[in-house]
Amino acid sequence: MTCRNQKVGSVLVGLAMALGLFLSTASAADKAQSYTGEVSDAMCGAHHMGGTPAQCTRACVSKGSKYSLVVGDKVYTLDAADKKNLDTLNQLAGEKAKVTGSLDGDTIKVASVTAAK
Repeated sequence: MTCRNQKVGSVLVGLAMALGLFLSTASAADKAQSYTGEVSDAMCGAHHMGGTPAQCTRACVSKGSKYSLVVGDKVYTLDAADKKNLDTLNQLAGEKAKVTGSLDGDTIKVASVTAAK
C-alpha cells in the first residue's frame, strides 16, 4: 500500500469510528428512562415566588413557561407535546410525579406522566 492510500485508509477508519460513536450516543439519548420528582415550571424551578407551588406552576405555565421536574437539586425542562401528558402535568402541579422519557441535556422529551407513589 502506498503512503497516500494509507492516509486515505486512516481517514476512513477515523470517520467510521466517529460515526459509530455518534450513533451509540444518539441511541443512548433515545432510550426512555423514568425520573421521579416534583412537577414545577421552568421559570421558577424549585423556588416558587407566589402562592402554593401548584398555583405558581400553573400561573407560570399559563404565561408561557414550560413544565419542569425537580429531582433533588436538578431541574429538568419537560418537553411534553401530548395533550394527555400536559393535562396530567397540570393536575400534578406542585406534587410528586414519575415522568418517563428520553433525556437530551437538561430536557426530558416526555413519553408518559403518572403520579408518584
